[in-house]
Parts: sequence; C-alpha cells; structure tokens
Amino acid sequence: MAQSSSNNGGTDQVLVEERASVRTIILNRPKQLNALSFPMISRLLELFHASEGDSNVKMIILKGNGRSFCAGGDVTAVVRNVRQGNWKLGADYFREEFTLNYLMATYSKPQVSILNGIVMGGGLGASVHGRFRVATEKSVCAMPETALGLFPDVGASYFYSRLPGFFGEYAGLTGARLDGAEMLACGLATHFVPSERLPFLEQALAKVNTSDPYVISTIISRFSDMPKLKAESPYHKMKIIDRCFSRRTIEEIISSLENEALNKKDDWISSAIQSLKKASPTSLKISLRSIREGRLQGVGSCLVREYRMVCHVLRGEFSKDFFEGCRALLIDKDKNPKWEPSRLELIRDDDVDRYFSKIDDEDWEDLKLPPRSNLPPYAIAKL
Repeated sequence: MAQSSSNNGGTDQVLVEERASVRTIILNRPKQLNALSFPMISRLLELFHASEGDSNVKMIILKGNGRSFCAGGDVTAVVRNVRQGNWKLGADYFREEFTLNYLMATYSKPQVSILNGIVMGGGLGASVHGRFRVATEKSVCAMPETALGLFPDVGASYFYSRLPGFFGEYAGLTGARLDGAEMLACGLATHFVPSERLPFLEQALAKVNTSDPYVISTIISRFSDMPKLKAESPYHKMKIIDRCFSRRTIEEIISSLENEALNKKDDWISSAIQSLKKASPTSLKISLRSIREGRLQGVGSCLVREYRMVCHVLRGEFSKDFFEGCRALLIDKDKNPKWEPSRLELIRDDDVDRYFSKIDDEDWEDLKLPPRSNLPPYAIAKL
C-alpha cells in the first residue's frame, strides 16, 4: 500500500510502499522526469535514516514513477534561487544532496535501485552509491554537466574514476549517454533485467526477510540477462579512450582525438570531439582535475571537495557558465550558450585551483558529513 509523503503543492513527490521487511521508495514527479527537488532530497534523507534504524526494514527498493528513474537535480530551481540574490540557497540544496549520497554510499542495509528509464546527474548519485543497481533495455544514463557549465558531481569523481581504464573521464567530460548494456559492462549497473520481468523481480524481493547481499543478489540474478553491446558502443572503443582520455590536459585529450580522426574516419570520434568543443571550457578543466583527484580519494573526501567546487560555481566569481548553460539548455532552450572564458587557453592553472579552495566567506563552512561506521562495501569497476 503506497503512503504519501512530502506533499508539495498538492503533489506527493515521494511515495512509500511497505511489504513485509521491504520498504519501496518511489520518486514521484513524472512530469519533471523525477528531477530531485529540495523537498524530495530532504524526505529521502529522512526515510533512509528512519529505515536504517528500523529493525523491521531489511532492504530498500528505490525506483521512479513514469519513464524516468531520475533525470537529475532540479537545477532550474537552484538557478532561480541564486539569481534572487542568495547563492547559499543553492549551496543548501547541494549540501543536502551530497549528504544523501554519502548516506547511501555508507548504508548498512542493501539498496536496490530500479533504473528503468532516464538516469542522469543526481539520478546517478541517488543510485550508484547503493549496493544494487538494476538496468533495463530502457535505461539511459549520462552526466551532461559539462554542457551545463557544471561538472560531474554527486560523488561522480569517486565512481567515474573507478570505471575501467579512462572510461570515466570519457563519460564525464563528453556527457556520453550509455544504455543499460553499457551501464552493466562498465559497472554503473550491477544487473540487467528486461523491463517486462521487473514486476516479478519486485514480487520476489518483497518476500525477502534478510539484509544478506548474497541472498538478494541471487534473487536478482534469477531474473537477469547478459545483454549484448551494440556494435557502435563506445565500450568497444576502450583502446582509443584509454589512449586519448589518459592525457594530462583537456587540450591534449582533444588533440589526441583529432589525431585519431586523421588516421581513421569514425563517427564516434567526431562526436566525442564535438561534445568537448561544445562544452564549457571551465567545466572541462575542473571536471578533469576532479575525476583525477577522485582516483586517490574516498567517497567522503570526493563529496567534500565537490561541495567546495559547486559553491564556487554558484558564486560565479570566475565564470558564470552554470547560469548561462541552464539558460541556453533548460530555460530559453536555444542550445547556444555563450561561455566565458570562451576558450580553453584563456583558463590558467590558478583559475582552476580556486575551484578547489575553501570559500572566502566567514559564514561558509565545508561540507560536514555525519560519522558513519559502514565504509563503501564495493569497488564500482568490479561489479
């Protein structure tokens, strides 16, 4: 039986179903593709905390209503708040979201995320940190932040940096869209279940009376397939990806891809180059450094660093590309952002450095993550 929660303007944005020892949480903004509003994030934090302390709850299932799991954070609302004069309203949103990501990453009970549909940005943060991620033939995942003047956040510098080879740099910098088979291949998903079997999977999981991940994995595996990658999948391009996206700078990555294009006509290479050249130059520079630093950091450290970065983005002292990207892609939708600085060579190393520094504001403080005893139980790439 579904219970309503987080009533906002007459619409229940988060629903809860209780079945025996399983609590199913449903993101319920289908018209907005379940984009995470501030009330949704606050309610999810409340539900995850309550469920962890409830001995009757053995497992959480998280899914979305409609054709999307979650299309990301509700950044247009964040931009609207910041434009009204208080960037800290936006910072509050990201603080809550990153705290939720950390709670999921250190959760003591299994979280099964049903990724049947669109999974973008914050939708990855709300799922990839959990123990089980079930993709389907309808799954489409991406972190298109560099096209918005932002950077892959919600802990992406942790989980993207742990994908095979330099696939995380490729996906994070280009905003490439991956299907369910590709999500499984690279480790963003742990299982692939055809969408027609999902009702039967959920029925089987509803009977679970244990938090044993082996038992839960065995149940999911009964309904799982091993899908074939499409012939044109970028996952078949790992040699080129590793050759190009392992380079030290964005300029070197683009140059390397252009050299590849000279030697071999390939639509995928052309598309990757085009995506990089359309993205915010500032976003590309800070994103690459973020993912590289993430390779050597735990999930908590990544989220603390990403919070500093996003606060600098919201303040817009060096670049206002986030607001311009949201205008061009989400508000006016002319798809013609005017980035400033407009070229990679105009961005110096010390310009990038400032995004990784503490905010010079006496009322600002670093992200304070709650003490947790349960460390992330997995390495992304090994699932």
